[in-house]
Amino acid sequence: MSTTRKPHVGAALFALSLGGFTIGTTEFATMGLLPQIGDAFHASDPVVGHAITAYALGVVVGAPLLTVAAARLSRQRLLLVLMGAYAVANLLSAAAPSIGLLVAGRFLAGLPHGAFFGVGAAVGAGVAGPGKRGHAVSMMMTGLTIANVVGVPLSTFVGQQAGWRVAFVLVGVLGAVTLAGLLAFVPHEGPVDSSVKQELRSLRNGPLWIGFLAGAIGFGGMFAVYSYVAPTMTRVAGLSPRYVPWVLAVFGVGMTAGTLLGGRLADRHVLRTMIGGYVATGAALAIFALVGHHVVLAFVALFLLGVTSQVLGLSMQTRLMELSPGAQSLGAALCHSALNVGNASGAFFGGLVIAAGWGYLAPAWTGVVLTVLGLALVLAFGRQQVGSHLRR
Repeated sequence: MSTTRKPHVGAALFALSLGGFTIGTTEFATMGLLPQIGDAFHASDPVVGHAITAYALGVVVGAPLLTVAAARLSRQRLLLVLMGAYAVANLLSAAAPSIGLLVAGRFLAGLPHGAFFGVGAAVGAGVAGPGKRGHAVSMMMTGLTIANVVGVPLSTFVGQQAGWRVAFVLVGVLGAVTLAGLLAFVPHEGPVDSSVKQELRSLRNGPLWIGFLAGAIGFGGMFAVYSYVAPTMTRVAGLSPRYVPWVLAVFGVGMTAGTLLGGRLADRHVLRTMIGGYVATGAALAIFALVGHHVVLAFVALFLLGVTSQVLGLSMQTRLMELSPGAQSLGAALCHSALNVGNASGAFFGGLVIAAGWGYLAPAWTGVVLTVLGLALVLAFGRQQVGSHLRR
């Protein structure tokens, strides 16, 4: 990496964080605008939930494919291409004339997501230096979590006042600002010393796929609740719709705290942090299921869920990067594929139990089951193979 850009390490991390903020705003904005989108298209909450699932599936498909296909492209140039595509896809979502085309637009928007975070995490780790991988990843992910404090509540408020389409247009503007920051501050490299074959060889790694599968299953627990948080808080806890942005902000504050905490813990011992994240997330989901009828206690439970889920997600990304030392961009991208398999499955199963008439708190119990299954997979298989790969 060029040393002439070294003084701009902080600025580079800020530009990457801004990308995380942009992506986080639109990824979670759909949850807050679920009722408005449903009213616009005369669709039920579970049907609108398909837009959440489609975005997540776009991430799952795009993260490994785009990362591998662009293995020889400079990382800065790839980040620019991905963010440009992201901005355009969100503008297409804003113009969707039907729920079907909105679902298609959300799928397209999801395609660059995982690859951007994967490549960005590798760039961040490179500029931060040895021994600070968890810190660098957490700084980038902080942009995503701050999006849940500021971007998502703001886009929800704007969507409630001016229409949900305006919220997606604002994301397109954020994408343009991010492009300028990436171009100005991210160090320019030549082609990466990698190839499609080298990236694919890194996939022949048992622990990597165990971590992927555990994340894909276990992280669905958080999304089973968060996908339907707006109707849950208004229809179960009796909260006025105008306060939904505050619900999202509280959750985002928890996510930000969890990201910063998870970065420090992951640099000390990533596997223990990940196991602790599973346990704590399952507990937070159970608490929400038990107290979700009470507004104040529901706020507290959602804050705790934000903290625990991000400790889990941050430690998972750090671990997958360590399990793919020859292709860290791919390892980080696979983490976002795993998280968004969880996003898709959580939204799907959460919508399924709601549609079955079990109520809006039933997704929380579904989430507990998914989280326990992910933890069981790590305990049964992941720990047995750590020694030869991580030396932790």
